[in-house]
Order: sequence, then structure tokens, then C-alpha cells
Amino acid sequence: MTAGTVRTPLPVGRTALAAAAARAAAALAALPDPGERSGEQRGAAAEAKAAARRERAAFLETHVEAVYAELTADRTAWPRLAELVEAAAAAFPGLVPTPEQLIAERARPQAEKEGHEIDQGLFLRAVLRSPVAGAHLMEAMLRPTERALRLLPEFTGTGLVELGSVRVERRDGAAYLTMTGADCLNAEDDGQVDDMETAVDLALLDPAVRVGVLRGGEMNHPRYRGRRVFSAGINLKKLHAGDISLVDFLLRRELGYINKLVRGTAGHEKPWVAVVDGFAIGGGAQLLLVFDQVIAASDAYVSLPAAQEGIIPGAANLRLSRAMGPRLARQVILHGRRVWATEPAAAFLIDEVAEPGDLDAVIAGAVDRLSGPAVVPNRHMLNLAEEPPDAFRHYLAEFALYQAERLYSDDVISKIGRFQAERKTRARVP
Repeated sequence: MTAGTVRTPLPVGRTALAAAAARAAAALAALPDPGERSGEQRGAAAEAKAAARRERAAFLETHVEAVYAELTADRTAWPRLAELVEAAAAAFPGLVPTPEQLIAERARPQAEKEGHEIDQGLFLRAVLRSPVAGAHLMEAMLRPTERALRLLPEFTGTGLVELGSVRVERRDGAAYLTMTGADCLNAEDDGQVDDMETAVDLALLDPAVRVGVLRGGEMNHPRYRGRRVFSAGINLKKLHAGDISLVDFLLRRELGYINKLVRGTAGHEKPWVAVVDGFAIGGGAQLLLVFDQVIAASDAYVSLPAAQEGIIPGAANLRLSRAMGPRLARQVILHGRRVWATEPAAAFLIDEVAEPGDLDAVIAGAVDRLSGPAVVPNRHMLNLAEEPPDAFRHYLAEFALYQAERLYSDDVISKIGRFQAERKTRARVP
């Protein structure tokens, strides 16, 4: 709030916010569905939504910490992202979309949505910008998930849990997390993020685990049948269909399991090894930036095509310059440069390269080296120096809104239309 600004009392601001949202909702209701609007009607819809967002932004600038305090009982409760936005919808009508609005949106392809998630991004940016509210939310997201706590006795007892898209197995003091999206090249979606966070929690909480190892399993995809693949990144098919969410995928992924790989959970931190077979594309490449050791097969490559897809590659813009330097980072992120494991530039991303048949022995050596008692405190201090929590919080605050806006930008919607047309054409070809 700037000097001289009159602070509107919270009850007055709440009423004004609800009224602005109601005006926008009435204007949108008078128009056809988003996919059927003319250019003039799209302009009218954009104007109505922009007016409501200006009211939301002004309200949050003044009241975000009071809002967060009310939603968390003065920060004595620890809601996660999805719980927080749902509570905000109930307590502050018009601040974020209601569950009913989100369900209706989810039933539409990405190109035919209203873009209500942008209002979630606006809200979460304000929360994360606040040193008080943002730090509390980050701590809430570092707590173990309820699903992991339910499964922990089974895992500690048997050393094996099958989660759907991830298998977790404990062997000789190491937790081996195998991504098992065999038909989609380990592409990521909301469910895979839930499985990954559960798996990371189990590895961190099990006292018999000293090191975590993440690797892709064997594929049954026709092009890669019988071969291991690390990750194809975000599931573009589900993105284009409107099945990738801002809160449950794009933000939960960063503030949840990836942040836990860096900072641990419930006071438990452990070192992590990533093993790249085939390729690490997009989100797969982002993951490599938080591991303590990255091992790759000699025929593997890494790429980050998010700019070509029209979106932001998670926290890679924060971390890749630190790893590779600004010039190479721009080549990878802005120009789509592919980095092969055997080329000199790969040394900034990959610690050790081996022939595919030798990877198991190399993994065993890495697990042994990272099992030492001084590894955890030293990695903690390295991570603290390289990426202080406040730097990560500031980045994620802007990411929350920028990524939400990207999801509904004209160029992304245009790409979606071309993708859908190409799929229909391929389906007609005998």
C-alpha cells in the first residue's frame, strides 16, 4: 500500500469485492460460452474480468495478511494450496472461483474456459509475496501429506508401495522411486504429482532410508517399448484437454514434492540421485536441477521446450542460470536447445555419464557416497546458500500469476487449436 493511501476496512472491502465479482459474473452470463463468442463479445468478456481483477488486486494489496489470518485461524491451521483457495472462496465471495465454477471449467477444453484460475493465481501471488503469509504457506506445503502418513506403516513394514504412476521400493538403505507411466513416457499430470509427493514423503519419513533415487521405468509406448525413459514433462494431451490445473499441478508440484526434494519434510532431509535414461524433457529437466547427483545414460538428452509450448518451465528460470550460467540458460529456455549427455555443456546439468548397461553400478556408487553422515548437513547448507527460502518464495509469487495468465493466453490457445486439428487429421488417416 503506497504512502497516503486510505486503508479501506476489511468488511467494506469484502462487500465491494463481492459486488465487483457479481457484476462481472452477470456480464459473462449475458454472453455465449467462451468458445462461441465473437471478437466483440470476447472483448466485452475480457473487460468485465479485468474490472473485477482490478478490484481483487486492490483488495489483496490492502488486506492479504488479514485474509490469510482469517483463513488459517491466525496461522494456527496449516491448509495446503487446494484447501486454502477453497476456504477463500467460501469466506470471501468473489475473491477466487468457487468449487462449482472450477468443476464447470474442468469439463471444458482449455480453449473454451473462462480463465477463472487466473484469479487463483492473483490471490496466491499476493499470499506468497507476504513474508508472513507466504512463509506460513510454504511451511504448510512442506508438511507430509495425509496419504503418505496413511501409507507409511505399510512402506516401513514391507519396503514396497505401488502408487499408480510411481513405485517406491526400499533396498539396502535407499528408496528407489520408479516412475511407471509406461504408456505416456512418464508425462506429468495432477495424479502423477500426487503420487510423486507421496513417494517423496515416504522416502523422507522412513528412518531406514538414507538416500533417494529417482528413475524412469520401462515403457510400453510403441516408439520406446522395453526401454527406460526418465520423463517427457507435462502431459500436453491433458493440458490441451483442460485437465492440467494451476493449483493441483503447476503450483503443488513446485511448492510440494520438488521443494521437499530440496528442503525435506517434518525435519527430515535426505540426499537424492536422479538417473536419466532416454531423455528428460520439460518438467523432467526441471527436476534435475534440485538433485544432489545426476547420472545419465550416454545416449540421453535434456531439453526445456516450455517457451515453445507457451508456458513457464516451473522454477527452472530461477535455477538454470545458477547451474549453467545466463547464456546457456537462455539458449535452453528461450531457444529450445537440446543438451546431449556427452556434449561439454551437459557437465553443468549431469554429474556422471555411463553406458546404459553400466548404470546400475554407477547408481550403487552414488548411493554409497551419499550415505555418509556429513552429507545431509552439508547439502542443507549448500541449498540454503544457493536458494534461500525467501528467494524461492518471491519467484513462486510471480510464477503463480504469470503461469496462470500463460495458460489462457492467445498464443497457447492457438497452439491448442492446431494440436487438436492435427490429432483429428491423424485420426482420419488410415
